Amino acid sequence: MIDATAGTGGRERIFLVVADDSEEMEVALRYASARALHTGGRVALLHVIPPADFAHWASVGDLMAKESREKAETLMQSLSSRVNEWAGAIPVVYVREGELKEELLDLIAEEPSISVLVLAASPKSKGPGPLVTQLAGKMSGQLRIPVTVVPGSLSFDDIDRIA
Repeated sequence: MIDATAGTGGRERIFLVVADDSEEMEVALRYASARALHTGGRVALLHVIPPADFAHWASVGDLMAKESREKAETLMQSLSSRVNEWAGAIPVVYVREGELKEELLDLIAEEPSISVLVLAASPKSKGPGPLVTQLAGKMSGQLRIPVTVVPGSLSFDDIDRIA
């Protein structure tokens, strides 16, 4: 039997998923949940709210930021419920404001408990998606953790068989 905390200084393995509204994100979420369930680990969710780009009127910018925050909270509650159902544990949730790439790299650098970044490649023919392309390419040397890229076309049954 494999110990999920072996080599982690006694910490549980944390599978980080970038939470957005892409269809392939749910595949990454299911995969991370299945891996967490099978290894005694845990899922973490990161949602990044883009900076409000409406500096002309402060009150409009504030309202847009509030709406973005409420939308993010609703998304994270929904995803947390699914992770709890699939992995048997409530995920760690991070909501940040800024640029996705920078916030993701900062979080990974700041949180030593994060063990694996799980992304799903877009099933569309235009490529795997911008984040997968960046992280698997030039930025791969900047990460201290492995990146698991799951094909976005996998079914939940496929994921359950391989995870």
